[in-house]
Amino acid sequence: MRLIPNTTPELFSLSAVIVGYLLIDDMTANEQNALGNWLMLVGQLVSTNAYYAAVVTERNQGNNFNDQDTLRMLEKMLKALEKEVSDIKKNM
Repeated sequence: MRLIPNTTPELFSLSAVIVGYLLIDDMTANEQNALGNWLMLVGQLVSTNAYYAAVVTERNQGNNFNDQDTLRMLEKMLKALEKEVSDIKKNM
């Protein structure tokens, strides 16, 4: 099932802006924050899955990511997790 339409990057980005504005209508700041954090979690999951699929593909082709790439990826993931924990603590 293909969810990403064949469109220009600009139109694809604009659709995200429109959906974002539609979602925040009649929501409190806390509700917006909760929804935003949930959407970021979904995005991180999709991004992580795609990256790992690339790792598997590279391994099957005999090309491995180097240690620096892996370290950068892990650092990004750690920062994202720390931000999520911080946001959750702020909302408690």
